[in-house]
Amino acid sequence: MRLVTPLLALALTAGAVQAGGETETKTAPVTPPKEDAFSGVLNLDFNTHFISYGNDAWKDGSSMSDLGFNPSLEFSLALPANFTATLGTWWDVNDKGVSPIGGKIQEIDVWGGLAYTFNDFTIKTTYQAWNYGSSTEDILDVGLSYKCFLSPSLTIHNRLNAGSAAGSFTGAGVFDPGDEGTVLVGAISWGFDAGPVTIAFPLNVAYFCTDSYHAVNADSGFGFGSVGATASVPFSFIDPTYGKWSLHGGLTYYITSRDVIPNNPKGDFLTANLGITVAF
Repeated sequence: MRLVTPLLALALTAGAVQAGGETETKTAPVTPPKEDAFSGVLNLDFNTHFISYGNDAWKDGSSMSDLGFNPSLEFSLALPANFTATLGTWWDVNDKGVSPIGGKIQEIDVWGGLAYTFNDFTIKTTYQAWNYGSSTEDILDVGLSYKCFLSPSLTIHNRLNAGSAAGSFTGAGVFDPGDEGTVLVGAISWGFDAGPVTIAFPLNVAYFCTDSYHAVNADSGFGFGSVGATASVPFSFIDPTYGKWSLHGGLTYYITSRDVIPNNPKGDFLTANLGITVAF
């Protein structure tokens, strides 16, 4: 579940995402409003890029023609004392590489989280297992958010095990993976309703606390910034008995540091997202 920065993650987080912080970067999607003790969100997204914490995973660069399919599903359970438990999964489906999983399924991520809300402040801890490249990248995220104007949030993204994350082969032919470490992602989002359409403008900035995170020769420091424009419109013709359906989409522009994320084909690039959300 990456701070993919799919754009949806940003759109949902804005309220986002998701990614996403970021959309096309993987992160756990925002929990839907707790009208019932048990609820869920299904997202069916098409993305021009797969962005994981600023890293253009499939090296799409300025190309926006080769879409990937990224479905996700999260369940939420309201617990006593303002706690909420979540369980979810995110998939990356495309033909941009040879899949170690099978068919066009390049990656399957799963996560479980626990959140506590006090008035307008929420703290959430999420463990994630990103399964790709014949191994697993283990992640522990801590998210802080405050429900107010601009919806500020901070994600403390901790890579516990690099798995097949960015790296290189040594002179002896041994693969040296990217390092474990921490990335801080601050986010704000301004949004408004224009009739039935919800519009949001999310902004993300990431600081890498660890050298060699996305590549062996990478530095720490400012890693990337992103700004997006997203829109969501409900399918009002669908009976709410079958869930709350909506169509969403948007654009996100990334500015990345060559010193921190050296392997992107473009330092600055535009991404796009289109998808359907079903909340139940």
